[in-house]
Amino acid sequence: MGTADGRPRVSLREWAGYRFDRTLARSTGTLMGWLVITCLAIVVPVSTLLVWTDPGSPRSLSGRLTAAWRTSAETLRLGAASGTPLRLVLSALLGLVALLCVSTLVGVITTGLAERLAELSRGRSTVLEQGHVLVLGWSDQVTTVVGELVAAQAPRRPRVIVVLADRDKAEMEQVLAAQVGPAVRTRIICRSGPASDPDVLALVSPRAASTVLVLPSTEPTADAEVLRVLLALRAVLGEGADGPSVLAAVRDDRYRAPARLAAGPRGTVLETDLVTARLIAQCVGRPGLSLVLRDLLDFAGDEFHLADATAFQDGPFGATLLGHPNSCVVGVLTPDGRTLLNPPADTVVGPGSRLIVLARDDDSTRVGDCGHLVDDSVIVAAPSERDGPTRLLLLGWNRRAPLVVRQLRRTARPGSFVDVLTDSVVPGPREPEYGTPEHGTPNDGTPEHGPPAGPDVRFRSAALSRPETLLGLDLGPYDGLVVLGPDGGAGPDHPDDWTLVTLLALRLLEERTGREVRVVTELIDDRNRPLAPVNTASDVIVSGMLTGLLMAQIAQNRHLAPLFDELFSAEGSDVCLRPAGTYVRPGAEATFATVVAAARDRGECAIGYRRHDGRTGRADQGIRLNPSKSERHVWSAEDHVVVVARDRDLPTAPSEPADTTEEADATTTAAVRPRHGQPAD
Repeated sequence: MGTADGRPRVSLREWAGYRFDRTLARSTGTLMGWLVITCLAIVVPVSTLLVWTDPGSPRSLSGRLTAAWRTSAETLRLGAASGTPLRLVLSALLGLVALLCVSTLVGVITTGLAERLAELSRGRSTVLEQGHVLVLGWSDQVTTVVGELVAAQAPRRPRVIVVLADRDKAEMEQVLAAQVGPAVRTRIICRSGPASDPDVLALVSPRAASTVLVLPSTEPTADAEVLRVLLALRAVLGEGADGPSVLAAVRDDRYRAPARLAAGPRGTVLETDLVTARLIAQCVGRPGLSLVLRDLLDFAGDEFHLADATAFQDGPFGATLLGHPNSCVVGVLTPDGRTLLNPPADTVVGPGSRLIVLARDDDSTRVGDCGHLVDDSVIVAAPSERDGPTRLLLLGWNRRAPLVVRQLRRTARPGSFVDVLTDSVVPGPREPEYGTPEHGTPNDGTPEHGPPAGPDVRFRSAALSRPETLLGLDLGPYDGLVVLGPDGGAGPDHPDDWTLVTLLALRLLEERTGREVRVVTELIDDRNRPLAPVNTASDVIVSGMLTGLLMAQIAQNRHLAPLFDELFSAEGSDVCLRPAGTYVRPGAEATFATVVAAARDRGECAIGYRRHDGRTGRADQGIRLNPSKSERHVWSAEDHVVVVARDRDLPTAPSEPADTTEEADATTTAAVRPRHGQPAD
């Protein structure tokens, strides 16, 4: 209801509350005055009532008033003296002074504790740890990196992991606790602040850390921020060679060289977009490869380690392949720090070299001759069939798409072609055709002269966001599909939303036509991987998670950076899945040592297999890495062997001399490359 002039009626309670709030807002003295009035309004009447109802109280009025004063004074701790008015005033004054001092002391202690707790909650206190792993920045990879470091096998597991990012400390702790889980033997410490500020960076003791990881955010300026963090780290650590190993990640190739310079002599820089593009290109035509790579990179099972090679010193590398019953040898780390991945079998293992092995942990590798386990009668001697030209359809476009196309051009067979179908206009000009007269160099396929003459790339545009467009695609001419979602921040939706809708439409199209097509797709969030509606012959690559796994592996052993560089590059040796019938007769029962021997004769290193039988579970998808050499298996025509091999059909770059100078380092074009001159621990 309102008043006669239309204004709303205000109740007496609302008006009194409003006036009271205005009085409190004036000053601290006003607040104290109201506190005194409230206390007296309650204490004095109640004390008087207690005296008047006490049978033993004085009979006279003055005596009762004195007793009421004493009761009130004792309640308020103002003193209990009686007598002349001057004594009463002095007693009350002393009580007020004592109350003020005690209250001030309590207030100071409470304020100090509150400020200290607030500072701790803001994450601005100093970290005094030794040998900890320091993670700078916050991105999609942080939970993967921290989770893998926690899951690492002892003694590789770090005792303390410190995360410094410009985010709320409590929020970071909640995210890590929810996605990483409880860390039983590892403490996770979060600190809040800009890692590009040297004063803030000094709070987390980077000089005392064993490894420093710099993660790029999802912002457009992420690479520039990584460069600023590396410069701040350089300012705190100095420019000497001493200090922790530094591992940084950038997305754009233009920032890789400056980042490597800022990271210093113990720095390694990972170009995430190029690594993702290489993984996508490698998975095309190799069903199940993404599962193998995921298993290789995480710490839940077997991973790459360095093992002593004294027992094989001055002997051929081929002898090491059957010299370890419970681990798989894939290469050699020379004393000068060079990595030889899948070298020829007659390569001599020199003094001081170490073997690169796939094993459960550092201490599980043991030496033992497995030659007696080889059954030569089941080994297939016929050469394997070469793959023919591939016909690919690429749906979607993002910042990694040009790199994917470039990698496909480097790995495709002659006669292949790639059709690119985008949702908008044709994505810019094609890559320059190296070897044309304006470039003045022949196209010989070497890195100096650009990419080799690859498949024909044709661009088209269509409304891919409309289901009828996807359902109207003719998949008959294509051997495989590559689906790339939009970049994060390109629209209001999550990038994986469009990808999942596209995969669902392709699945429906497969059911209509009765023909399954191999699909290689990229997702951003690993939680969406189980939701992807793809067939068993398809691969789902979670780019952020695989990059985080790779960073965790290199963080634990930086000498493995060249190994992963070659595994994920277009040249050199990489991980392949090849039919088991290439190595042993289908239907024959043989040990894994027999498969290793057959692969060795072909210049390859067998590291596992993928079975396709009724025992294939959803958890491992039939993948078995690093089985015991004595493990027996009935090999079917559908089984595949996981090998580290060189694709002989692809053009190879001319061999480079073993140069460890800075000049040679400046010309390398790898995605993962440590600074040369690093000692081999």
